[in-house]
Amino acid sequence: MAALRSIWKGHLRFSLVTIPVRVYNAVDTAETIHFNQIHRDDNGRVGYDKRCKKCDQTLEMSDIVKGYEYEPDMYVIFEKDDLDKLKLKSTKVIDIEGFVDETEIDPALYDAPYYLGPDGDVAGKTYGLLSAALKDSGKFGVGKLVLRDREDIVLVAPKAEGLVIYKLRYPKEIRKISDVPLVEKHTTNKEELKLAKNLIDSMSTSLSKMKLENKYADAVREMVEAKVAGEEIVAIEE
Repeated sequence: MAALRSIWKGHLRFSLVTIPVRVYNAVDTAETIHFNQIHRDDNGRVGYDKRCKKCDQTLEMSDIVKGYEYEPDMYVIFEKDDLDKLKLKSTKVIDIEGFVDETEIDPALYDAPYYLGPDGDVAGKTYGLLSAALKDSGKFGVGKLVLRDREDIVLVAPKAEGLVIYKLRYPKEIRKISDVPLVEKHTTNKEELKLAKNLIDSMSTSLSKMKLENKYADAVREMVEAKVAGEEIVAIEE
């Protein structure tokens, strides 16, 4: 298996400690099934025109600007120069602002996972020490990182012998569970609760014992192999 390639390098910093690190994608995008839309008659790839819904004209990219709708059909226009003023320059530093208990993090805040690795042998010892300390304390680091011109909240957590960082959603982006219809406080008696807990206990297992496989993706790959073997290949003519 080929070695992972880093997508970012910089420093992890908290208090007076600075650790050179690299960031790697934790999600294997090769496992995702992608289809292309093609014309049945000649196998040409399908393109999409940018069309104005008001005047029905086909537009070039130079004709398109971004607009924020502040009232129905009323927009504030943003030119590229306007948005460039909002872009943040990366400091190449993951700044940890504090450490919180693992139980404080609402799972709904988790967005995208990335692996964090030491950048060089010298950084390895301090990196390993931080991973062990987080694991032993049950704490997660919360900080900020500038990626793709915008600042994100990140969570630094131990994973096996290393570290993983999660890009977090901002708390204001998460709706309240109480907003869900029919979610309210229900009264339960002790016998009903005991029966429910017994059922849960009888089905308790570990994640490693559960067959969590993407059967759809596997079935698609098998079908692709069968079609290729039968020479049912859809080719795009140059």
